[in-house]
Amino acid sequence: MCFIQFNGACFASLSRITEKSLNSVLQLQHLEDLVLEGCHGIDDDGLSTLDQSCKSLKMLNLSNCQNVTHTGLSSLINGTEQLQQIILAYGSSVSPKLPKVTSDLVKCLNAYSKLQSIKLDGCTVTWSGIKAMASLHSPVKELSLSKCLGLTDDGLSFLVQSHKDLRKLDITCCRKITYTSIDIITNSCTSLTSLRMESCSLVPKEAFVLIGARCSFLEELDATDNEIDDEGLKSISRCSKLSILKLGICSNISDEGLAKVGSSCSMLKEVDLYRSVAISDAGIAAIGDGCPALEMINIAYNDKITDNSLVSLSKCRMLKALEIRGCLGVSSIGLLAIAVGCKQLTVLDIKKCFNINDNGMLPLAQFSQNLKQINLSYCSVTDVGLVALASISRLQNMTILHLAGLTPNGLAAALLACRALTKVKLHASFRPLLPQSILGYMEAHGCVFHWRDKAFQKEMDPKGWKLHFGRSSSEVP
Repeated sequence: MCFIQFNGACFASLSRITEKSLNSVLQLQHLEDLVLEGCHGIDDDGLSTLDQSCKSLKMLNLSNCQNVTHTGLSSLINGTEQLQQIILAYGSSVSPKLPKVTSDLVKCLNAYSKLQSIKLDGCTVTWSGIKAMASLHSPVKELSLSKCLGLTDDGLSFLVQSHKDLRKLDITCCRKITYTSIDIITNSCTSLTSLRMESCSLVPKEAFVLIGARCSFLEELDATDNEIDDEGLKSISRCSKLSILKLGICSNISDEGLAKVGSSCSMLKEVDLYRSVAISDAGIAAIGDGCPALEMINIAYNDKITDNSLVSLSKCRMLKALEIRGCLGVSSIGLLAIAVGCKQLTVLDIKKCFNINDNGMLPLAQFSQNLKQINLSYCSVTDVGLVALASISRLQNMTILHLAGLTPNGLAAALLACRALTKVKLHASFRPLLPQSILGYMEAHGCVFHWRDKAFQKEMDPKGWKLHFGRSSSEVP
């Protein structure tokens, strides 16, 4: 797919892009962003024939261009004077199975003094590539090495010591790095504003104390699926500008550490506590009391969460997205508090909240007029609640699977009442039971139906979190 942006406008072309059409694109005088992600019709031979260059180009995305090596890249960016960002994720300089970042590839970027952002996600980083990146003269501010095979403490440490002005670093799923890397990152790049390090499984809990002690400008931290504990959270609470904190599947944290974050990080907008099972109402109360700017929180599959947490979060008037999937302790009483207090709510996931029924839908219909997306699968909602929900004029996306109290007539009435619907997920058993005239009418007005034939799941989340975080069952204790 090719995306083109110039003069603030963005255009997409679904056709197969080749060097012939690319020549025409490069003639655009004000072209700034060019996304050639997955354009397999482009290769080195074709790019070598280009007779146009684009001096205004600022961002180039060649992700998943498996037929382009450093030779083609050099041809494409030749003559570019304003290049600031290059994305080569999941590309191929050797083969589709082993995309490698080599010195030849990096040397193509040496001439671009304004280059600030380099994204190499999913590539195998060689030692020659590391040394070449370290020698770049451009002021690199953003470096993304997510899922880069071969990245070790030695390579990462050498790299960050050469780019001490880094503001954003992504080392997600770099499973070979340890305390050593975090020590050198936090000591060298003290101006970091974003650190993403999900599933860095060899990094010990002691390393997270260094982050808070040395990176006081941090605004985003993704520590999902890591060994961080309360001492690490207490240290990170020194980062008063923190706005995004992701702590999903962090079994070592508790209310004690979260309370310190809540009392010290008042600018928090996004908090993810998915499956952080030691967190209870007390920790959420600290977030509700101390983070008035909160816009998104995920507390899914935490069995210690009750309605008291929702009452606490109802103080966050800016809350837009709430995920409480699988929280068995919440009910319609807590949802009432959210509906009354959080009128900016646009996304709500209450799947497998079995104690939420029609009494929770009625206040949503009355107070949550900004709601656009809801998942109420497995809840105790009947026709009455769904029809009430359908009165929300902005509702666009609904997932409605395994509602025992839902009938074909109630579903049909709700669908007809939802004038803004664009996407609905339903169980396939309803398909022959709904009037075809209703389905045809909805589809003609832009609604897409997704029919699912999933059996009723007795487990709360059967292997779902393993798949979500890209871990095989053999990796999970």
